[in-house]
Amino acid sequence: MEAEPVSTGAVPRESYYQRTGERRYKPTAHAGGAWNTDEQHFSPLAGLVVHALDRHLGERADGLALSRISYDILGRIALEECEVTVETLRPGRTIELLEATVAIGGRPVVRARAWLLASPDTATVADSPQEPLPRPEELAVWSMDQEWAGGYVSSIEVRRTPPVRRGRTRAWVSSPLDLVAGEPSSALASYVGLVDTANGIAVQQDPRSWMFPNLDLTVHLHRPPRGPWTGLDTTVSFGPSGKGLTSSVLHDLDGPVGHATQILTVRPLPAG
Repeated sequence: MEAEPVSTGAVPRESYYQRTGERRYKPTAHAGGAWNTDEQHFSPLAGLVVHALDRHLGERADGLALSRISYDILGRIALEECEVTVETLRPGRTIELLEATVAIGGRPVVRARAWLLASPDTATVADSPQEPLPRPEELAVWSMDQEWAGGYVSSIEVRRTPPVRRGRTRAWVSSPLDLVAGEPSSALASYVGLVDTANGIAVQQDPRSWMFPNLDLTVHLHRPPRGPWTGLDTTVSFGPSGKGLTSSVLHDLDGPVGHATQILTVRPLPAG
């Protein structure tokens, strides 16, 4: 007679994605978008791309570190299984360029290029004029789902300074979820997986009346960030002819780490 399995009482961690193949991932409901819950929010997908880059690089010890990643959103990102492929475009000992493509149903929906740079010791000249953010514990929790819908928005914790005007705020974002079920992710992948939240924390106009989705995301890093909080010192500007720009100074708990920008297409929501 077989012994019954002993329960450890451990509760499986929830995640944004589940692996379905060597390069294939199925999004969970937690990856649902803010503009359309049948689409993926770009934030966890951006983190998934970095996760795929990490797997492509493996356990290398050459000291190269991701210093810029730029994503172009090519079309609708359905809440469906996706495939992430990575190739090395420019190998090198001090500079390397990678490209990742996310495809759904055989159609590319995102292309990303990542520059990796060597990491010599420059600690004696390390400095940034950017002021640090208030600590997360000093800020009030903001229920982002008061203004936004979707599984991703419901999954995160946001702490922000009280807005003094539209289009301007400082905030910390964290998530208790894993990127991929049952797989460890690097601090970088988890950090980048929260950066795209910036376009929703300092809104210029009510998202129930206006659409302003981003078409891209570019992240520059002057040092590797650490979690579990992603800090966003964010400014959103709308122009007079249907375009906008979200710009963020990026922080972790040790201070500023880089910048992120997102170009927006601004248009009123159809009536009714």
